[in-house]
Amino acid sequence: MNLLTGEYKNTLDEKGRIMLPAKIRTGITSNVLIVTKSIERCLWLFTPEEWESVSSKMMENASPFSEKHRIIMRRFIAPAQEIEIDKSGRLSIPQSLREYASLTKECVIQGVQKYIELWDSASYEAYLQETEDKLLEASEELKNISF
Repeated sequence: MNLLTGEYKNTLDEKGRIMLPAKIRTGITSNVLIVTKSIERCLWLFTPEEWESVSSKMMENASPFSEKHRIIMRRFIAPAQEIEIDKSGRLSIPQSLREYASLTKECVIQGVQKYIELWDSASYEAYLQETEDKLLEASEELKNISF
């Protein structure tokens, strides 16, 4: 798998389909992605291989007897669905996940190296504004990284 990076704006059609940018498609080796809810009100999309790695790690460290673990399993593992990239390069986003992420018409697609985020454009802009003050503080956590 190539790195999935870049930020793109695209339109969700009336059938809940969105075109996956060509530059992101080139980083995907199959015609299938796994889509699930994220922590923020957006969706995470994984290649099957990356989803297997992430979900396996979660499940290896989770117990159904732990309330916190059940929350994680129910919020991330359970809603995950396999979706196909059609011949036109579009993804058909399931209705329940479109509702969770408040996806309307204008969307933002971001490649975050090992996964993709899909945001409603207005929600993403609000998120950026809400977290603007936290950006400098968060970047301080990376102070040991040098170029």
